[in-house]
Amino acid sequence: MAPLAPKTGDPLFANVERVNAELFTLTYGAIVRQLLADLEEVEEVNKQLDLMGYNIGVRLIDEFLAKSNVSRCVDFKETADIIAKVGFKMFLGVTATVTNWNAEGTTCSLVLEDNPLVDFVELPDTCQGLHYCNILSGVLRGALEMVSMKTEITWVRDMLHGDDAYELQAKLVKQVPEEYPYKDDD
Repeated sequence: MAPLAPKTGDPLFANVERVNAELFTLTYGAIVRQLLADLEEVEEVNKQLDLMGYNIGVRLIDEFLAKSNVSRCVDFKETADIIAKVGFKMFLGVTATVTNWNAEGTTCSLVLEDNPLVDFVELPDTCQGLHYCNILSGVLRGALEMVSMKTEITWVRDMLHGDDAYELQAKLVKQVPEEYPYKDDD
């Protein structure tokens, strides 16, 4: 029998090696600022943050699976719940709420009440189209792709733009069947 997934990420968060939260926040802010200076277009910065996050998510899923003892999720709903309660807690120290499911169970929202990436951040008027935390959408997309789920992740609400929470919408585009690189001999 596969090990049961933890109900929350609290025990994992307590045992994971961390860097200073303020150092992490300021370093991320410096990266975003440098991208703004180099690329000069907010949409290009959004794309680069998403791509950076995607590459992180592709690699981060291995650590998540190794340390969380999560077995294969049955469906997208269970996967979203594990991400919200265990994944966000394990890597960011926050939990998310999963809401707004569509009838097919292929689209939901992950709502963060707190976001450690935005401490000390105020967006200037010239950056109103910037999705400052777009790296998170890329991380989710990359990690989910590694577990055979092709998704689209978009920002719905952002407190940096005056909303009351941070909300990411996750849409399952398709479940990709696993392919093994070898064939058993008959």
